[in-house]
Amino acid sequence: MQIRFAVPADPAYPARVAAALAAARLRRFGFIGAALAAIGVVGWIASQASARFASLWTALIVAGVLSMLYAPWVRWRARRRSGGYAVEGGYDIDDRNIMMRSGSESGGIAWDGVTRVTETPDFWIVYVGRMPATVIPRWLMSAEDAGRLRAFMVERQLLGDR
Repeated sequence: MQIRFAVPADPAYPARVAAALAAARLRRFGFIGAALAAIGVVGWIASQASARFASLWTALIVAGVLSMLYAPWVRWRARRRSGGYAVEGGYDIDDRNIMMRSGSESGGIAWDGVTRVTETPDFWIVYVGRMPATVIPRWLMSAEDAGRLRAFMVERQLLGDR
């Protein structure tokens, strides 16, 4: 397998990458926040009869709401800050590595180090260990290359066949 494609110097591209990576890293804050808020609401309702620990339950509700708002705030901030990083680049993907070029910088990830790949509408998010390491933009690839890469990832059991 040998796949090459270019990434244009589009100011929106770094923001989309930053938002995709931030969403992958911060998803748990929404779940934790919802759980804290739910526990806080149930405790607050139960404590209204005796007015004991009302401030504790209120604090849990506030912490839960703030935790749920943290991920959207980080995504917004990442989009806003990354707009100035638009440079031409490209990807060179083969059976051993994912090589990325961005301006004068380049780097790569060996497929042996990849633990899993998740899909979003625009990207494949590549994980090394538990952390998202990079993204592969699907819309910049030809349909044939995207199909070959998807089949390769399914064959290596990195991407669940959905």
